[in-house]
Amino acid sequence: MKFYSLNNKAPEVSFDVAVVNGIAPDKGLYFPEEIKPLPNSFFEEIENLSNEEIAFTAIRQFVEGTLPDDILKDILKEVLDFEFPVVAITPNIGTLELFHGPTMAFKDVGARFMAQCLGYFSRSNKQEVTVLVATSGDTGGAVANGFLGVEGVKVVILYPSGKVSDIQERQLTTLGQNITALEVDGTFDDCQAMVKNAFLDKDLLAHMKLTSANSINVARWLPQLFYFLFAYKQAKSKGKEIVFSVPSGNFGNICAGLVAQRLGMPVDHFIASTNVNDTVPQFMLTKEYSPKPSTATISNAMDVGDPSNFIRIRHLFQDDFEALKKNLSSYSFDDEQTKEALKEIYNINGYIADPHGAVGYLGLKRYQEQHPNTYGIFLETAHPVKFMDIVEDTLAEQLEIPSQIQKVMGKTKKSTNITTYQNLKDFLMTS
Repeated sequence: MKFYSLNNKAPEVSFDVAVVNGIAPDKGLYFPEEIKPLPNSFFEEIENLSNEEIAFTAIRQFVEGTLPDDILKDILKEVLDFEFPVVAITPNIGTLELFHGPTMAFKDVGARFMAQCLGYFSRSNKQEVTVLVATSGDTGGAVANGFLGVEGVKVVILYPSGKVSDIQERQLTTLGQNITALEVDGTFDDCQAMVKNAFLDKDLLAHMKLTSANSINVARWLPQLFYFLFAYKQAKSKGKEIVFSVPSGNFGNICAGLVAQRLGMPVDHFIASTNVNDTVPQFMLTKEYSPKPSTATISNAMDVGDPSNFIRIRHLFQDDFEALKKNLSSYSFDDEQTKEALKEIYNINGYIADPHGAVGYLGLKRYQEQHPNTYGIFLETAHPVKFMDIVEDTLAEQLEIPSQIQKVMGKTKKSTNITTYQNLKDFLMTS
């Protein structure tokens, strides 16, 4: 399988080169040359398959020629060593819990898959790679954990000072070894702009091999399609049309869901649920894409004003707005509505969601007002304890701290403060 740049000014490359490059030389995102549908029998018999078997069948075409089958199976065994349950909220609504991994966030799968791939590729060509990543919350911790101790790979994480939760900050600043955290005086968009500038900087690129672990990287982005297949396997017996509501920031997760749909998954519709950073909901109303500076919210992992992966979604539908609209709806909600949703979910059956899951629930409810005969699944992308202050204040409930979080609570934060891109460049050139 070859991957091409969405800017169409760079050579096609194999999966391993796309992973190591992160972004194409013409600064476009990589996209697979084709998405071959899986046989109908795969979906007809999916209940009889293990998660590892499902993931192997789904991802194999994209990595063929670069990851031997036995290596791919070993990677998936290591990556998928926890559960992905769909938990009932009402008879027509379930939530897909994606927080049972080591950092209790949905990004654990993509970060670990990419770390294993990059480790395998760097061992093969004996070239040290520096992973440069911006985080608005959970990416940093998942990447730090996934890459910790991976030989031949250094990781530098940029995060906005004061705009991630205490637990999120501890997960990315306390590990040491090959992980470095840079605390940026600014927003997530400032962090992401610095990362993009680094990939354009010829001096820097002559000095070191850089790649990204944000969802712009195909090895971080594509494995997220597993979640939707795992959920379909569990919800298929409902006998209703299944729809997914995905809390959306950089739009990598929902884009991966749409790839699963292209593989033949019998799901007709996706809902991109956002907080007040409503660039995509506005696009779906006006057909005008107008990025803007991000606004801080209580669902901070979605505080993105210019979502990188939306270009992949538009490309998937060949920029045909009507085709896109048939498959995707998008709605925006503010912090007060999010808190009310946390209370509503809790009052239904005692379920405690996190603010991102609550936004997903709101989007699903909005869609089901017009489509009541659907079975809706909203994605619960992080454990509520990661947003403990907000959840406890809203629900007047004390949360139990899981063992994965207790491990980082007593550790000392270690980060370097930076303000400008020049600070980042100086750090990378001398480290």
